[in-house]
Amino acid sequence: MNLRFAENRDIPGMIRLLRQVGAVHHDIRPDLFRGDAQKYDENALAELLRDSERPILIAEEGGDVAGYCFCILQVTKDNPVLCDRKVLYIDDLCVEETLRGKGIAAALYRRALDYARELGCDAVTLNVWSGNPAMGFYERMGMKPQKVGMEVIL
Repeated sequence: MNLRFAENRDIPGMIRLLRQVGAVHHDIRPDLFRGDAQKYDENALAELLRDSERPILIAEEGGDVAGYCFCILQVTKDNPVLCDRKVLYIDDLCVEETLRGKGIAAALYRRALDYARELGCDAVTLNVWSGNPAMGFYERMGMKPQKVGMEVIL
């Protein structure tokens, strides 16, 4: 497995995985997420690849995209309420469903942590939907809840 930053040639593989993530979210919350949807299209991905504050890590197996980790660098400075902070936010982490359980997600996650350290970040954060099996993975990786979103459906 090769871990590297995403390139334009990875866009078709990323779209394939984005659809898998969309299906997971739709299965968990069909009242919120459309079926057969994806978060980014080809143009949006090409734009993200040009944004140095939105790095995308790729896990490559046999020349194919086996997984990705979309990140966002978030800097808080001179905020009247919040402390100054530099955080790498994991916007999306996905492994090809046929390759899950082989350590690819853990390798991507660890690479994101290393990258955050290289950037001088204070923390790595992410959001995960209740009911997503990824919650257990993140807890095994040492993550702890930071905040909880709540709702009542009317």
